[in-house]
Amino acid sequence: MKFSEAKGRKVVDVSTADTVGKVRGFLVDAESRSVVALRLKKTDHGDVLRWGALASVGVDAITIADPTAITELDDELKALRGKRRRMTKKRVLSTGGDELGHVADVEFDPATGALTYILLHHGAEIAAERLMGIGSYAVVVRAEPPTL
Repeated sequence: MKFSEAKGRKVVDVSTADTVGKVRGFLVDAESRSVVALRLKKTDHGDVLRWGALASVGVDAITIADPTAITELDDELKALRGKRRRMTKKRVLSTGGDELGHVADVEFDPATGALTYILLHHGAEIAAERLMGIGSYAVVVRAEPPTL
């Protein structure tokens, strides 16, 4: 699944079938190369939902078993928020200093939140296992070894 596909998706409480929010964005940890939480909008309580609180990520909705899992940002997640930590639209640099393009989208595993690919505007894909860091200037990926 891609960030662009999940953004705007409804978050539904499975016990009441009520919509409790919509996905506004993603908090990504570059070290674990995974989505650690969703940023939500249109909620009654808080705007963050940790990945572990999700029941499932489906084609039509994201489900949760406990709407009280929607909280405010804690100190750990505050470090991952904001424009400077967002991946999309940023340039991608290799550890060798080469610009590889700009992030068009990010693909992730809906079962685990693990990032799978960084998708560039010109159609190239970079395996997420190469991700080294996300900063205000760029997303940095490990340079590929030269082919012989």
